Amino acid sequence: MTFASFPIVGYSLTSATVPQTRLWEMATYEMKPRLNRLEGVATVIVQGGQEPEFQITPDPAKLLAASVTVTDILDAVRRTNLVDSPGLLERNHQLFLGLVNGQVQTPEQIADTVIKNTPAGIPVRIRDVSSVTPDVKPVYTVVTANGKPAVLLNINRQPDGNTVQVADEVHTEIERLRKTLPPGVDIQPFYDQSIIVSESIKSVRDAIVLGLILASIILVVFLRDWGTSLVAGLVIPVTVMVTFIALKVMGQTFDLMTLGGLAAAVGLVIDDAIVVVENIVLHRDAGQGRLEAIESALREITVPLIGSTITPVVVFIPLIAITGVTGVFFRALAVTMSVSLLASLALAVTWTPNLSQYFIRGRHDRKNGGGTQPEGAAAPDSSENQSEENNVQRLLAAEEAHLSGFFLRVVNFHERWLRRALERPRVLVLFSLVLIAVSYVCYHFSGSDLLPAMDEGGFVLDYIMPAGSSLAETNRVVGHVEQILRETPEVESTSRRTGLQLGLAAVTEANTGDVLVKLKSKRDRDVEEVMADVRAKIKQQEPALDLDFIQVLQDMIGDLTSAPEPIQIKLFSEDPKLLEEWAPRVAEAIQKISGVVDTLNGIENTISGPAVTFQVDPSVAARAGFTAEEIAVDASAILEGEPAPTPIITNGRAYTLRVRFPSANRASLEAMRDTLLISSTGHTATLGALATVVETPGQTEIRRENLQRQVAVTARLEGTNLGSGMAAVQKTVAGLHIPASIRVEYGGTYQEQQRSFHDLVIVLILAILLLFIVLLFEFGTFAAPVAILSSALLSTSGVFIALLITGTTFNISSFMGMIMVIGIVAKNGILLLDADQRLRALGINDEDAILQAGRRRLRPIVMTALATVAGMLPLAFAIGAGSQMLQPLAIAVIGGVLISMVLSLLITPAVHFFLSGKNAGKEAVV
Repeated sequence: MTFASFPIVGYSLTSATVPQTRLWEMATYEMKPRLNRLEGVATVIVQGGQEPEFQITPDPAKLLAASVTVTDILDAVRRTNLVDSPGLLERNHQLFLGLVNGQVQTPEQIADTVIKNTPAGIPVRIRDVSSVTPDVKPVYTVVTANGKPAVLLNINRQPDGNTVQVADEVHTEIERLRKTLPPGVDIQPFYDQSIIVSESIKSVRDAIVLGLILASIILVVFLRDWGTSLVAGLVIPVTVMVTFIALKVMGQTFDLMTLGGLAAAVGLVIDDAIVVVENIVLHRDAGQGRLEAIESALREITVPLIGSTITPVVVFIPLIAITGVTGVFFRALAVTMSVSLLASLALAVTWTPNLSQYFIRGRHDRKNGGGTQPEGAAAPDSSENQSEENNVQRLLAAEEAHLSGFFLRVVNFHERWLRRALERPRVLVLFSLVLIAVSYVCYHFSGSDLLPAMDEGGFVLDYIMPAGSSLAETNRVVGHVEQILRETPEVESTSRRTGLQLGLAAVTEANTGDVLVKLKSKRDRDVEEVMADVRAKIKQQEPALDLDFIQVLQDMIGDLTSAPEPIQIKLFSEDPKLLEEWAPRVAEAIQKISGVVDTLNGIENTISGPAVTFQVDPSVAARAGFTAEEIAVDASAILEGEPAPTPIITNGRAYTLRVRFPSANRASLEAMRDTLLISSTGHTATLGALATVVETPGQTEIRRENLQRQVAVTARLEGTNLGSGMAAVQKTVAGLHIPASIRVEYGGTYQEQQRSFHDLVIVLILAILLLFIVLLFEFGTFAAPVAILSSALLSTSGVFIALLITGTTFNISSFMGMIMVIGIVAKNGILLLDADQRLRALGINDEDAILQAGRRRLRPIVMTALATVAGMLPLAFAIGAGSQMLQPLAIAVIGGVLISMVLSLLITPAVHFFLSGKNAGKEAVV
């Protein structure tokens, strides 16, 4: 699965003075080779225009008089128009390549080609029985740009190419080519994927900067010291630079999801630095000198810091191996966040302490008027023989000295509620059950989707005319559609293909195609509103046209996953009549559901055009002196023309040579029947005498899946989410009581969503197991992992509450955010229980230890949580193009982290208290 299968840039060539044949040649022979040579470009596809060629137009009467067949003309060209080598020639001590050249290069030379000699020895030339003229290849497609006939250039990048870089190279080369174009030729971009990618990257870049500023403000507010805030804040830009270097070494490209991973990690990478700096400041305020405070802080915090950083990293490990849509979008994000978190850990235990020597001031007594401790000197009461218990008591006293005003009230409030939780475990259980129930209700009312709703600044309008519609009729109707689009004020430009498509299915029937619509960047209505308005107008004015509106990225994903529509109801049965009866009934039923649009019943939209069969009777043909092969060649020459086996080389370019009867011979079936043919044996007969003409109506395509015949009823959704829409569809289909002989399956985007959710559930389970193993190794008891994971899992309730409040659906982006929440919350739980273990190891009773650990770790936990929220806020507001992809992730993380500030400080210590018992202190690792 790769998005490189689709064009990243498209240009249109139009002109009111230069013919379409010249435009096609310019695109094919001049522009395409130069663009193909660019680094990162995979293919350049030319659509539209008129391909020039030479045509031999035989006169049936002259063919009869000269006893010449179409096959004779083709054989004459094959025998004459050639270049061959008879071998090598050695002469005058040199070796020469021998060549026999009979190539023809002009219409006159083609006309002079001898077909045969008469019995009298008179040569019969092509000009004696035919005319030779420059012409164009028969066209069954229409391509326009902004309503004008056009030639389109679609540029695809290589799978490992960077979209923005390749697009920039293409734009630069196009500007060079523009200077060489003849007067009157206009070249304009009609599609540029790099625009939304670049704008998305800029939006995420701005989110990184804004998140850095907000996170730094959190530091200043809590630490009230510009020096300490600077030390912690500098970790973010350095981590970003280190991550960029690491990703470059790993061969990762810098795209939306890579930068999105950095933006999402802004609030997390500062966590380790916050914990280190906060601990250094605490040791300093406890009376230690600057260097001693740094050393003591690192000795105390390094082990839990490593554990707390590994926990969110192990959450991402299963994501790196995931495939499908989820893997495409979030593998790069998972790799980026893992690298940035590991980089921040390394910086927190090395770079941050070194900076602290210069930016963190010496101790100053806040209340007793004490002086500043000399640099590097130990405090009077901190000798090497001093007991660990005294050190802890001094740290706790220093912590209490930091508490004042509002934050002191918060700490005391937390302690009161934690004490109540320890005294009333049933209330805690009831509270947990209420959270679970609230989560379910919020999930139910939030709705679900595969991907977040995005405004890509354009859309694709796929259309289908009734089966068998001529190219002229389709062109008339779609031309009216183009006019409706041009009259829409938000539309900037359009490019249309009839008989062709933009996606993987490049060639289609003449009654189908698509219109790529580019919207203006500054507009009052979003893309969904514009699509709804255009759909209503077209349905009213051109009711015969079946429409399908979709944004470009969704169209790509649909094509790559073979699930182009959100709603796809597959009906399986070996009885075609039963399928033809029930498919329209299903389509009619779901079409009545509010929000269901662009419904196709799988029958009318899969009927091929009518066919005309020339049924040859072998015995009749043999008596007339004809073979079936001769009849087929003659019929081909009447209709589309029979190409010669070798092209004509003129000016270094190859042109097809086609033998085609005059247009009068194919003006009607009667004219074709009456066309007089001649065989190689000299016999004559009309086409109608040799073959019976049978007109066959359009046939429904036979589609199979796993060798089972099926019909797919499809539709799209407007104004509702995928989960709610599919629930209504399934309820409606169930109410139809479809016969048991028809098996019903639901595919489309819904099936891809279910597959992605299933994959993410597996990722979630693996992440929880890996977290449990990491915590088990770190703490050496089962109580701590269970306590930490309890609050982590309950914190996911904040995800669903936040999604419901903001009106955001539950999709793979918000699911990813929920998985991240578990790792982030576990990170805070480690810091809390590590402090609890240390206090228990000093002989402090269980309840006092857990209460004192809460007071000790409340400030760093709140700081890291708020820093994470601050870092995510710019993404949550989705400022800028393309940022909607990461908005649900940010909202989910913010909701989960905010509620985790309560749960990590209540559920985690309470569960650990009840599970560990009074012997926990003896088991703790100091």
